[in-house]
Amino acid sequence: MGNCEQCIIKQFNSLKSLTRDELVRISGCKTTRTIKKGEVIFDEGESINGVYCIKDGVCKLSKLSKNGKDQIVKIVVKGDLLGQRSLVTDESSNLQATALNDMEVCFIPKSEIIDDLQKNSKFSFDVLKSMANDLKEADEVIVNMAQKSVRQRLAETLIYINDSFGVNPDGTLSVLLSREDYANIVGTATESAIRVLSQFKKEGLISTIGKFIKIENISGLNRVE
Repeated sequence: MGNCEQCIIKQFNSLKSLTRDELVRISGCKTTRTIKKGEVIFDEGESINGVYCIKDGVCKLSKLSKNGKDQIVKIVVKGDLLGQRSLVTDESSNLQATALNDMEVCFIPKSEIIDDLQKNSKFSFDVLKSMANDLKEADEVIVNMAQKSVRQRLAETLIYINDSFGVNPDGTLSVLLSREDYANIVGTATESAIRVLSQFKKEGLISTIGKFIKIENISGLNRVE
């Protein structure tokens, strides 16, 4: 099991503001687990009581709507922290976290990290900044849903995945999402997402290799209306 103070991942999140002694103590109480693709990390309505630091892999945060449809709120990547809100509120989670590929995460119990939040102002300010950024992203999602077409939202999602996660040696997007996942990210029916992806293919913006998608014309995707 790796030590938090030597872990490169901490540089990408609020944990970077903890002192070496704080990190050594946290290292002794964290638990590391491997999560298989499709496995739920935590459920909507569950008390998280701590934070997950993503050491490797990608997961989706989603909310089940009244009609039984998943709305993907955010894709969370290596280096991010999950569950920061549980540090400042006792509310149960309002989202479900599901692994999109095989993941390795470290769980730090709230009881271990709450003192650091109260005593280390640099750390608490970083957690606050991170949560403010989450709110900003949530605002942008709401605006996008209201003002942009499904074509635009899907084009933006493909570009975001390309920019955030890169590509495989054959040029296909390295994160494999189902057509249903794409629909749930942009807030549309699966059939609509499939139809728009087919249009993009006919327009020469993307190509497909099996279930994988390859972007052929990124500037064209940027201009989609």
